[in-house]
Amino acid sequence: MSLVVQKYGGSSVSDAAAIKRVAQRIAETKKAGNDVVVAVSAMGDTTDELLDLAHEVSDGNHARELDMLLTAGERISMALLAMAIRDQGVGAQSFTGSQAGVITSEHHGKARIIDVTPGRVVKAIEEGDVAIVAGFQGVSVDTKNITTLGRGGSDTTAVAIAAALGADVCEIYTDVDGVFTADPRIVPTARRLERVTYEEMLELAASGAKVLMPRCVEYARRYDVPIHVRSSFSGKEGTWVTADTDKGDTMEEPIIAGVAHDRSEAKITVIGIPDVPGKAARLFEAVAGADVNVDMIVQNVSAHATGLTDISFTLPQSEGAAAIAAIEADKAEIGHAEVRYDDEIGKVSLVGAGMRSSTGISARFFGALRDAGVNIEMISTSDIRISVVTRAEQLDAAVQAVHTAFGLDSSDGEAVVYGGSGR
Repeated sequence: MSLVVQKYGGSSVSDAAAIKRVAQRIAETKKAGNDVVVAVSAMGDTTDELLDLAHEVSDGNHARELDMLLTAGERISMALLAMAIRDQGVGAQSFTGSQAGVITSEHHGKARIIDVTPGRVVKAIEEGDVAIVAGFQGVSVDTKNITTLGRGGSDTTAVAIAAALGADVCEIYTDVDGVFTADPRIVPTARRLERVTYEEMLELAASGAKVLMPRCVEYARRYDVPIHVRSSFSGKEGTWVTADTDKGDTMEEPIIAGVAHDRSEAKITVIGIPDVPGKAARLFEAVAGADVNVDMIVQNVSAHATGLTDISFTLPQSEGAAAIAAIEADKAEIGHAEVRYDDEIGKVSLVGAGMRSSTGISARFFGALRDAGVNIEMISTSDIRISVVTRAEQLDAAVQAVHTAFGLDSSDGEAVVYGGSGR
C-alpha cells in the first residue's frame, strides 16, 4: 500500500462539477489500495474575490484579519470535497491547516512552515478515511493566530504534509498536463517534460514558471519528496520532479529544460548614489528592512567626473511602493538624487543543467533575441540559467524566439490548457 498526497488547485475545484470530478479521481486512488491525503486550494478565483471585498471594506493594513478572511476559501473547498468523496462511497475527513498541524511563523500573508505535526491526519488515515487538508494556511507557533503562506501556498502545504508523513509521492494536480518547455499560452508548441530535476525546477519556478512555486520545490528537494505534476482534467502521465532525471549512465542530460517568463516584476533605479564603500549596502539594508524580495541587481560604472553611480534592481510589483518608501526614508544615509520606478518590464529566462558543460549557449540565446528585435535592459546568470529583462510588450516574442532557437518546439500538436489559469 502506498501513501499518496494529492494537491488540487483552484481551477481543478472551480465549481460543483469540477469538485465531483476531483472527488471521483481521489476515490479511485483510494479504492486502488492507497492511503490518500489531499491538500486543496480555494475554488476558482475565490481568494482574489475575497481580497477585492476586503479592499472595498477597508483600505487599512489588517494583516491578521485578512488571513482570517482568506483562509475561508480553502475551508469551503475542503468541506465540499469531503462531502463529494463520501458520496463516492469512501470515507473522508476535512481539516484546516491548524487542525492538520501545520505550524508556521507569525508573518501574516507570508508565513513560513516551521513544523508539521499531523496527528489528526494520521488518525484519519488509520481509520481508513481520506484526509482533506486546507492548503495555504497554518497556525503561528507563538501567538496561535491563523496565518497564510502566500501565493502558491497550497503547493507548499502538500509537500510539507508529504514530507511529514513519509509519503511515496506528492501529486500536484493543475490545469496543464505537466511541466512544459514554456508556457503553452504563449508557446502552443511547447513540449511536456517527462522528468526534470529539483535544481532545474527551482530555477524555472523562480523565473516565473507558475506550474510550481519555488518554496514548494525547495521543500521537496530538502526532504527528497518526489513530485508528480499532472492535470486533473486528463489521465496523462505528467512530469516527475526528482533529485535526478533517472535516465541512466548511457544518456547525456538534455542541455535545456525550458524557457520561463515573468510579468509580475518591476524595476527600481536609484540614481546618483555616491560611489563609495557602504552605499550599496545601505541601500539594500533599507530595502530588506521593508521585507522586500530583490531579484536582479545591476550597478552602472561610476561617472568619473561626479563620483556618482546608478543602481537598478527588480522586485515584485506588489512590493514596489514599500521599497520606494524605505529608500526615500533613508535618503540621508544613502545619499541618492532620485528614484525611478518602471513596471512595464518582463523577464525571460533560459534554464538547463546541461548549460554547465555546453558552449555557445549565451551566443545562441542573445542571437535569438537580436533576431526578434528584442532589446535587453538587464542580464543575470547562474550556472544553469540566463535571465534578461526587456520591455513588457516584447516578452511574448522573446519567449517564442528563444524557445524555437533551442529546438524546443514540439511536432506533436499544440499543448492543452484545460482550466486557463495554469494553477
